Amino acid sequence: MQEAKTTLQEMNLVDQFLFDEVMEDQDVFEAVVSILLGEEIKLLTKPETEKEFRVSPQLRGGRLDCVGADVNHKVYMIEMQKRNTRNLEKRSRFYQGHVDVSLLEPGSRDFNSLKDVCQIMITPFDLFGRGLYRYTFVGVCIECPDLKIGDGAWRVFINTKGRNPQDFSHEFLDFMDYIMDSTDTCAQKTGSAKIKLIHKQVTQVKKSEKTGVKLMQRWEELAMERDEGWEEGREKGREEGSRQRLVNQACRKLRKGKIPEEIAEDLEETLDVIGSICLAAAAFAPDFDEEKVYHAWKQELEAFACS
Repeated sequence: MQEAKTTLQEMNLVDQFLFDEVMEDQDVFEAVVSILLGEEIKLLTKPETEKEFRVSPQLRGGRLDCVGADVNHKVYMIEMQKRNTRNLEKRSRFYQGHVDVSLLEPGSRDFNSLKDVCQIMITPFDLFGRGLYRYTFVGVCIECPDLKIGDGAWRVFINTKGRNPQDFSHEFLDFMDYIMDSTDTCAQKTGSAKIKLIHKQVTQVKKSEKTGVKLMQRWEELAMERDEGWEEGREKGREEGSRQRLVNQACRKLRKGKIPEEIAEDLEETLDVIGSICLAAAAFAPDFDEEKVYHAWKQELEAFACS
């Protein structure tokens, strides 16, 4: 909800909402990728934002911030990640798999038809702790470091707070500053035509009444998701508490030497439920530690549900 508390005018490119809106512009997409990779690109078609991938209704899907393909059919995926969720390396692998599957036609047997893919993740923190502005990963042989697998897959992580400015152009370094402070003042400090083009689009987006309405709708969606999550959490909490109390009561009666049939009658519960608790509790006799019994019983219920 942190982003939802920020007005559109206060946002910077590091905020995902503004980033997605700005990156819908083809010229901006080209400028951003060109600055980040240090090479000029030209898109074949208009980029897509918030693109969803789903291999099957039964499997988890994915959603990418921005996707575009250049005139050489190389695919670029760009994601702005403001918060370190401690799973970004694996998440980038997950996204890579989804994109690869989507690039092959059903029944295709020629894997060489897979397009090259460059996945770019921009973060305001150093994910790998080496102090670099840019980390580029390709398949390299451990035994022969000079040997690359050449599968056409690239993963690039951008750290806006790197400490090796000597390795980058003034334009790249200015853009790192602009991502964090997307204001007129910051844009005026650079001589980069690309950054000025990006800022022009940022300014237009911030002034757009349509974008403002879209942001309000996003706030409402987040608020609804939060409320639904709280209600679901409260319901689960009530159910968890009820189960814990039942186990506690059963354990107290077990310590008194009562049998399952007597406990079921005393607690007005079915014999099947009490029997399963007593079975889980048998491993903890004669003390019948209530916490241990509860966790053992809970594991049995979960195992049964999955079987």
